[in-house]
Amino acid sequence: MLDQIAFYIFSGVLLLSALLAVTLRHPVYSILCFLASMFSLAVLFFIQKAYFVAVIQITVYAGAILVLFLFVLMLIGYEKEQRAFWTNPVRFGFAVTLAALSLIGLLWIYRTVGATLVVAQGQAQDLPLQAGSIQSVGRLLFNQYLLPFELLSLVLLVAIIGSVVLAKKEL
Repeated sequence: MLDQIAFYIFSGVLLLSALLAVTLRHPVYSILCFLASMFSLAVLFFIQKAYFVAVIQITVYAGAILVLFLFVLMLIGYEKEQRAFWTNPVRFGFAVTLAALSLIGLLWIYRTVGATLVVAQGQAQDLPLQAGSIQSVGRLLFNQYLLPFELLSLVLLVAIIGSVVLAKKEL
């Protein structure tokens, strides 16, 4: 019962902070809301007994990547600009269309995959205890997902080089 209450509280915090991260005008506040969503997601992993994934969520995403975002934001410098997002009908129409397509995609995923995860009593099935362990994540990461893992590291390297080039005035 306590797990369900914590799940609903942190799910609400996750949804609210993710919504604020996207809608706030100031980028530093957006990054801080994104940080709150990463911590809420880590708590949700912890509730599901995926302890390793929860710790990695905090150390890698909240600790490293968001600090990198803040560092890049401070290097580039944030200039206060007036955004006329809602006054431009093309941008507004694109945003509404993208949101509607995302909602349709989420509902489709729930209908096809989400319904299989619920047992007859309406309770979600428990994951095996080894599902979030270091051994299982390591096996999956370095056997099945080795190529995407290396491609992600290449993308992050390109992002770091791009941020340094944008921050540096003269080469």
